[in-house]
Amino acid sequence: MTRTFSYCRVSTADQTTDNQVREIEAAGFAVEPHRVVTETVSGSVAAMERKGFRKLTERLEKGDVLIVTKLDRLGRNAMDVRATIEALALAGVRVHCLALGGVDLTSPAGRMTMSVIAAVAEFERDLLIERTQSGLDRARAAGKTLGRPSALTGDQQAAIRASRAKGVSLGTLAAEYGVSRAAIQRAEKRT
Repeated sequence: MTRTFSYCRVSTADQTTDNQVREIEAAGFAVEPHRVVTETVSGSVAAMERKGFRKLTERLEKGDVLIVTKLDRLGRNAMDVRATIEALALAGVRVHCLALGGVDLTSPAGRMTMSVIAAVAEFERDLLIERTQSGLDRARAAGKTLGRPSALTGDQQAAIRASRAKGVSLGTLAAEYGVSRAAIQRAEKRT
């Protein structure tokens, strides 16, 4: 016999899962109260690292159905959502997402939907990387110095190089200038 579970998640304590529970009921799913799992945890936490979701997966059996209102209830990261759905599918659990028309994400149509979503997420990530790189290139071309400013002035760096040439240790110079040994090594490499 097929058992139906629902997973409802909110990110902060001042939010409630009531709307998600009502939305699932309105979609025609009769989920017994003891099979409604609610949780307050950030979507940035991987699904399998969430206490409530992990306990839910331990209860799920082959043939069960898990209902979520939106994919972001499972996670914000497309890779995590996909891995979670694939793990549930391997266990024989069907996953329905109301926001995607109630499609079973473990079915062929659902897997195609997930592939499209993953492709779009990857495309958006690539665009973000491209825009970031373009901005960095533009800043470099404008003569801006990128990265953290050096903890040492140019004169201090020259003095460090001279001291190192005389054999003064990294530790001694780090203590003298109040910086890390790595900062002394970086100063030594700059010319």
